[in-house]
Amino acid sequence: MKNKITKTVISFTLAVAIMLGVAGAGSIVYDSFIKEESIYALSKLGSSGSEVKKIQQKLQSLGYYNGAIDGIYGTQTRKAVTAFQKNCGITADGICGKTTLLYLGLGDSGNNGYTDADVELLAKVISAEARGESYEGQVAVGAVILNRVAHPSFPDSLSGVIYQKGAFSCVNDSNWYQPVAQSSKRAAQDALNGWDPTGGAIYYFNPAKTSDSFMHSRPVIKTIGNHRFCI
Repeated sequence: MKNKITKTVISFTLAVAIMLGVAGAGSIVYDSFIKEESIYALSKLGSSGSEVKKIQQKLQSLGYYNGAIDGIYGTQTRKAVTAFQKNCGITADGICGKTTLLYLGLGDSGNNGYTDADVELLAKVISAEARGESYEGQVAVGAVILNRVAHPSFPDSLSGVIYQKGAFSCVNDSNWYQPVAQSSKRAAQDALNGWDPTGGAIYYFNPAKTSDSFMHSRPVIKTIGNHRFCI
């Protein structure tokens, strides 16, 4: 009888321990889910606040939104977000999550290790190379330069890529000495924040201005304004 009671107590204790373990695991999963949701909160239809206002301002500057900057995520804001997402080639669900914020240049702030001088140099080459292009086209030029820095076939520094022999004709012409456009300064920062309208291009060219056979042979992945962006 004693052994039977002992076994029953042990079985009951194990059952309680298992139940507590499952509950604890569930609690951990739930806590992790809540933490993840709080870190990557979504702005979507019905949302409101300062982040929504920033989204509206950015979309307006890019020509996607012409409504009120009121911080209210209504149907007009959702349509603008969807149009932007389609143009960028990302999931067009009208929800402004982490990826969309990154493409809008509203993700994590900072220059990812680049100095103020690097930012100024990037803005200068964007201004010289993309003068007359849309804002998206300016960011795209900056993104190509940053893609080259990260690519093994190119120099591993911003200045190395920009001043690489024959890479950018603007460094040797009069455009290089023109005042840097304010939009190019913003575009440089947006590119550094992670917005790449090209989807990973490492080349671009204006087909009306170059007959270079190598450039014309590159696979085109995006056309923005007068530039074709290639890999």
